[in-house]
Amino acid sequence: MATINTNAGAMVALQNLNSTNKQLEQVQSRINTGLAVASARDNGGVFAIAQTMRSDVRGYGAVKNSLDLAQSTTDVALAAGEAISDLLIEMKEKALAASDSSLDTASRTALNEDFKALRDQIGTIVENAEFNGTNLIENGGSNITALANASGSNTITIRAEDLSLTGTTLTITAGTQINTAATASAAATAIDTSISNLNSSLARLGTGSKALEIHKTFIGKLSDALEKGIGNLVDADLAKESARLQSLQVKQQLGVQALSIANQAPSSILGYFR
Repeated sequence: MATINTNAGAMVALQNLNSTNKQLEQVQSRINTGLAVASARDNGGVFAIAQTMRSDVRGYGAVKNSLDLAQSTTDVALAAGEAISDLLIEMKEKALAASDSSLDTASRTALNEDFKALRDQIGTIVENAEFNGTNLIENGGSNITALANASGSNTITIRAEDLSLTGTTLTITAGTQINTAATASAAATAIDTSISNLNSSLARLGTGSKALEIHKTFIGKLSDALEKGIGNLVDADLAKESARLQSLQVKQQLGVQALSIANQAPSSILGYFR
């Protein structure tokens, strides 16, 4: 039926053209953003999952920073402990030398002065073994706790080790001297005990530092896996979208022509009246 009131062909052509334009807009958005799911409107379920995973990735970034801080603090304590261990070995050597009862006064005095200088250096090391305001080896030092998961519900704690001359790990004190054979012998015995205790403290700190390093590596791999998972969910296949873009552009041009042809149909009715 030929009519000028209703152009069914033009209506169908317009619907098809609108559909093509909508698809073309979607493809262009994917190419511009690189995302197949850029908002909840694209796919609510996938977008929600991706957002949760993005939150976890950000959380793991904070975990990594926390682990880095804890490891650096622990490593400073380890370096200080190792320096103290070296000092104790030197002090033992001097204490044993001073324990010789046949030693003359001048030599004993010289050994004692060296011993006291090494002893005082331990206090200086302990006092300065601080990182970001935290000292793990001073008297009354605080434990350090690092985040272990993205929600903050799990932590890794490194226990403080008191390596000061007023603590219990080192059995020598700030007043220990080797000015007599007897005090030198007692100091040598105390230093042996101190070295044994210190080795245990260093072992614990070393184990803690290693645990932090292992967990940091794991967190890095987990974060990378989540990033990849997010990409699998929301990233657009640009090669595929490029092919679709070309196809839709051709389809759009054909749709415009089809609509033009359909709009010309009513004018053909004039031919019936000639």
